[in-house]
Parts: sequence; structure tokens; C-alpha cells
Amino acid sequence: MEKFLWKGIIRDKSRSLLPVIVVATGVFFVIVMDGIAGGMMGSMIRMTASFQTGHLKVMTRACAENEEQQPLDLALLDVDRLMETLAARQPEVEWNARIRFGGLLDIPDGRGETRAQGPVSATAYDLLSPGSREIERTGLQKAVIAGRLIRANGEVLISADFADRFQVKPGDTLTFFGSTMYGSMSFTNLHVAGIVRFGTSALDRGAIIVDIVDARQLLDMDNAASEILGFLPGGEYDFKQAEAVKNSFNALYEGSDDEFAPVMLQLADQQSMGGTMAYIDRVMLIMIILLVLALSVVLWNTGVLGSIRRYSEFGVRLALGEGKGHIYRSLLTESIFIGGIGSCFGTVFGLAVSLYLHRYGIDYGEAIDSLAMMIDPVIRSSITPRMYYLGFIPGVASMLVGSALAGMAVYRRNTATLFKELE
Repeated sequence: MEKFLWKGIIRDKSRSLLPVIVVATGVFFVIVMDGIAGGMMGSMIRMTASFQTGHLKVMTRACAENEEQQPLDLALLDVDRLMETLAARQPEVEWNARIRFGGLLDIPDGRGETRAQGPVSATAYDLLSPGSREIERTGLQKAVIAGRLIRANGEVLISADFADRFQVKPGDTLTFFGSTMYGSMSFTNLHVAGIVRFGTSALDRGAIIVDIVDARQLLDMDNAASEILGFLPGGEYDFKQAEAVKNSFNALYEGSDDEFAPVMLQLADQQSMGGTMAYIDRVMLIMIILLVLALSVVLWNTGVLGSIRRYSEFGVRLALGEGKGHIYRSLLTESIFIGGIGSCFGTVFGLAVSLYLHRYGIDYGEAIDSLAMMIDPVIRSSITPRMYYLGFIPGVASMLVGSALAGMAVYRRNTATLFKELE
């Protein structure tokens, strides 16, 4: 019977062509949208991890409760020993100390007098140590639009928007004013090595980047750091692996009441990332359900029209003694074949477009210029294994539901009507 149905689908284009086109179109949009959503989520995770959260983050308990205030007085101490412990327990994870702090940049005029002042948010990375991958991870090499990267202590990178607003250029000397870890006043001169633009307003608005050695001298934070970030092997975030590392580390200090004891968080615990990822998954599920319902209605109407055209066929099959239930089941089997064909075409074309977007992307930076989220301004589709089978769920399901509804006409067909038509 399956062979007979397959030949009918292939030879009778009027029976299968329109449903295949409808299913393929729906599956195509599911695959493309899933790739785009996955690409945007992956981009947000990568940028958020690289610049803010890491895949794992270690800080003091007190600092974790007041993280938004960037409290230097609650920073981690004896960082070298702590990083040795982390590396010994989880050698596959790459650990990097960072310092986040705020302050005021003084821009002098030609006579050395104050010309302008602006608040900045500074981040100190380990940029000059041999073997450090912080430049590669943060993309600083590509982000430099003027000047060069930091090559020596006492140099600073200025964000593009800040530089434009205060007419700062590479080679200028600026004065940074801030407070140390112990609350005293501190200031130092910094030479502008380069101007960087990340394409994200959250980074370009008023950020500066210095080496962690300079930050420790400026802030009186010898062998201290605001946080230690960990990055999983391959640079890809894995929820289960990160959760296992986090639980293993936190178990060491579970019985301690010290507010300065280190605590580890994973990416999903920070910046509402866990809720955001769950939200994206729910949106995709809702989108698939709505697509199944929409396609089912369209295919129902298509099936009704096809059933009207095939009334004589149903009558003849009934007259030959075929049961209505058998005819109905054959229609459902036929719909599965058609849904599978349409899903194959939709998946192939969807993957082709997704591969194009993955390679070349679409720049939508102007649309998110005021958005304070870590999102790459270039949309790049993500190619995941589930894209190879995801489209078959709405494709086959919608065709099956549509045919099930339209096939109810079989039970209204009777032999008496057939004889009247034959007369």
C-alpha cells in the first residue's frame, strides 16, 4: 500500500504539489528563524561572557551581593593562590583575573590646563603577560580604529564615543582620578595608545581599558582583583559543565560564614541570562506551535478541495469493498509522505540561507545603537544539529492534522451517491 501511495504522490502533481509548497515554505521559515535566534543568543552569550560574566565567575560573597556598585573594598585578596587552586581543580578551564572600577578622566588643553572632564567605566585585563588570551577573547585587535593596542604599562585604550565627544586622539596624555581599594584618593597620567569601537553602545559609550598591573598600582590592589573569570574549553558555554564546576567549588566553602569567602557563579546566574535563554526557548516553542496551527488550517482547506476532487475515487474504492477506516488511514499515511517531502525541501533551503547568514551576516548596528545589551551588531545564523530535524516537527504534524480534518469527508461518502453520479 505504501508503494502504491508513493507512486500516486509522484505521478499526480495536482494531489501533492500545493501541499508540498505550503509545508516547505513553513519549514523554511522555521529553520531560518531558529538559526537567527540561535545566532543572536550565541552572540549575546559570547559577548557577555567575554566582557562581563565569563562562563564562570569567582568573587567574594559580599561583592556578589553588591556587584552593580563595583565595590573595590570587597575585592578578592591573595588572588595568585586562589587562581592556583582553581587551575589545579579545573585545569581545562582558563582563569583570568580582572578589575572593574570607575573614575574621572581629565582631558588637558595645549597648556596642560583642564579642557574637559568625563566619567568613565574602566576594566583592567591581563594584556601584557606572556600567553594571555585576553586580547583575542575580547576582540581588541579588530576593535582598534585608531592608534594601536597597549604595549607597555601606563597606556590606555579609549572607547570611540568618549574620544569623539572630548576630541581625544592617540598619543594624548590624560589624567585619571579615582579612589583606591581602601577609599583614599588616587590619580595617574595615562597615555592614549588607541581608540576602540566594539559596535555596541554598552561598550562604546564611556569605557576605557588598561592593563591589570597599572590598575593594581593605581588602586592599591596588590595581588587583588574584583573577580576571576573562567572560560570553558573551546570558548563555548555549556550549562551542565559550568553548573558542575560551580557546585564543586562552592562545596569547599559551604560551611563558612565569612562574607569575604569566594563564591562561584556561572553565566546563567548573572545578568538575567538564565531567564533570557529560557525566554528564547519558549518563544521558539510558541512559534512552532503557531506555525503548526496556521499550516494545519491552510492544509485543511487544501485537503478539503482535494477531497472534493477525489470524491469519485473514494466512491469507487468503497464500492470495491474497501473500508472507510482503511481509506482514512491511507490518507493519513499519504499526508506523512507529503509532509516529509515538503519538510526535506524546506530544511534544505532553510539551511542554505542559514549557511549564507552564518558566513556573511547582516549588519543591523544602527537599529540597536541605543541598546545597552551585549549583542553583536551583525546577525550571524547559528548552525546546530537540531536544525536538521526541527522542521519535520511542524511540517509533518501540520500536514497530518490538516489531512485528518479534511479526511473526515470519507465517512460522509456513500455508495448510493456513487451510483447516482455514474448514471
